[in-house]
Amino acid sequence: MSVDEILIVTTGGTIDKVYFDAKSDYEVGESVLDELLKHAHVSQPFFISSLMRKDSLEINDQDRVLISNTIKLATQTHIVITHGTDTMTETAACLSGIPGKTIVLTGSLAPARFAQSDATFNVGMAFAAVQALPEGVYIVMNGKVFTADAVRKDRSINEFVTL
Repeated sequence: MSVDEILIVTTGGTIDKVYFDAKSDYEVGESVLDELLKHAHVSQPFFISSLMRKDSLEINDQDRVLISNTIKLATQTHIVITHGTDTMTETAACLSGIPGKTIVLTGSLAPARFAQSDATFNVGMAFAAVQALPEGVYIVMNGKVFTADAVRKDRSINEFVTL
């Protein structure tokens, strides 16, 4: 399957967090996606659009409209969105029904800047999944691919699970 340029939309979340001290004070920093994909020697063309830098608990309905409109207006048909995990499913639901696009949301449970982060694996998996999946909206986390309408985050085990 041939896929043209992949659009990567960054919205913030843990994947881009920068921690300043032992008390866990943080801010959402600049996205590390470009660096991460270059270090992985990704040769598939991609374009990164840094839409916002928010913790997902701060993403509101207006932000979701902005994300949705960005996807609708994009010339690319294959889109990866990095997003915080706490409200990822709400944003995925908002994107359902956009025709002609394969949309994969992913994030991480630990910042990409941490050595033991799941970010690299999740982004790599999302990057591959968006090229292989049919049109629709998906969440890729914890080594699994979920359809957007059949997933939730189980905070008790810190994983995404099928409904």
